Amino acid sequence: NPKTKRYMVSLPRATFLLSHTPQLSFAHPQTIFTMSSISATTPRSTLKVNRNAAIQQRRSGMAGVQVVSRKSTVSASRVSLETQAAKDVVVIGLAADSGCGKSTFMRRITSLFGGKPEPPEGGNPDSNTLLSEITTVVCLDDYHCLDRTGRKEKGVTALDPAAQDFDLMYNQTKDISDGKSIDKPIYNHVTGLLDPAETIAPSPIYVIEGLHPFYDERVRDLLDFKIYLDISDEVKFAWKIQRDMAERGHSLESIKASIDSRKPDFDAYIDPQKKFADIIIQVLPTQLIPDDNEGKILRVRMIQKEGVDNFDPVYLYDEGSTISWIPCGRKLTCSYPGIKFFYGPDTYYGQEVSVLEMDGQFDKLEELIYVESHLSNTSTKFYGEITQQMLKHASFPGSNNGTGLFQTLCGLKVRELYEQVASKEVEAASV
Repeated sequence: NPKTKRYMVSLPRATFLLSHTPQLSFAHPQTIFTMSSISATTPRSTLKVNRNAAIQQRRSGMAGVQVVSRKSTVSASRVSLETQAAKDVVVIGLAADSGCGKSTFMRRITSLFGGKPEPPEGGNPDSNTLLSEITTVVCLDDYHCLDRTGRKEKGVTALDPAAQDFDLMYNQTKDISDGKSIDKPIYNHVTGLLDPAETIAPSPIYVIEGLHPFYDERVRDLLDFKIYLDISDEVKFAWKIQRDMAERGHSLESIKASIDSRKPDFDAYIDPQKKFADIIIQVLPTQLIPDDNEGKILRVRMIQKEGVDNFDPVYLYDEGSTISWIPCGRKLTCSYPGIKFFYGPDTYYGQEVSVLEMDGQFDKLEELIYVESHLSNTSTKFYGEITQQMLKHASFPGSNNGTGLFQTLCGLKVRELYEQVASKEVEAASV
C-alpha cells in the first residue's frame, strides 16, 4: 500500500505483514532478508516474530552464504563434500545419565536405517550391544575397569572416571573407525561382573552411548556427531518417584537418598560433557502449569549448535527469527494445558546455537503433520516422514511430547550426516 508503506508478502504456509522501516531490506528467495520487526499471521494460529537483526547481519555478511528455497544458510567455513574423503564408518556419540532414555533414543535412530536392533546372534544373552542392518550400538558401561564389587571396595561410583578404562575405549573406537574388528568386554548389569569379551565387526554406523562418550578428548575427537540428553533434576526426581514408588514399592526417602548419592559425581563428570555436544535435548518441567511437580507435562528444548560440519539446524517458520507459536486448536487437538512452541537464536557455553522448544503434549499423533508442515531443514525424505516415524513408535516413552519429536528430528539429522560423510544414500525406512 503506497499510502501506508505496508507490504503484504506471501511465503509458504504463512502470510507476513511487513511494516516499512529504514532498517528493512527484503529479497526472496535468493538472499537473506533483515528487518527490525515482523508481525505474522497464520489461519487461527498465534505467532509472534522478533527479528534478531545483529545475528542476521553477521550471517548475511559471511563469505559464501547461500540460501536455496527453504534450506538454511551454508557458510564458507563448512567442509566441502567434494574434497572430503568418504568414510566407511561414521561414529556417533550419545551422552546421558542412567535412566534418561538412551535406549529409547537409540531405537528411534536405528529404525531410520532399517532392521530391528538385536544382541549379537549366538553371543552372551546379557550383551549390551545392539546390531541392526547397518548400525552397531555399544554401551560404554562395557569399558568399566571395576566391577560392582571393585567400585564398592574403592568407594567410587560408576560415574567416576576412575572406574573407566579410557585407553581401551579409545583404542577400540579408533580400530572400529579404521575398519578393524575388536574384542570388546561386556559389563553384566545383572551380576555386576565383567564377562568375557565379544567380537564386534565394524559397521557403517557405530554408536557409543553411555556416561562418558565426550569425557576423554581422544575419544571425543573420533566422533562425527555428538548428542547429549539433558534431563533436569526436577524431571529426574518425578520420573524416579513414578517408577520406583509405583512399580517397585520404594519409599520417598530411599529414592531421594539414591539421587543425592549420585549427584556430586554427575555434576563433576557427566554434566560438563554437554558443552561438547552438537545437539542437546533438554527436558524441563512445563511452564504451562504454575508450580507443576508431577513431571507428566514437559517442556523440551532442542539446542542445535551452529557451524557444525554436515549439519544444518531445524527451524520454525523463519530461520534466525525469534518465534513464539501457539498452534491452532482446530488443527492440533490438545487438552489442558495446551501446546506452545518457541524458536530462536541463543548462546550456549559461549557458542551460537538455534533453539527449538515444545511445551505440552499431543492428543492425536496423526495431527503432528500440522506441526511438521511448519518446520524446515528437517532432513526428511518425503512430506510426512516425521509424523510417520512418530506413529510407528507411538508406544515408545515420550511419543506424545517434545522428547519423541526432537529425538526423531535428531535421528533424521544423523541419517543425513551419514549420507553426506559416507557419500551413500539411505532409503526411507518402511512403516
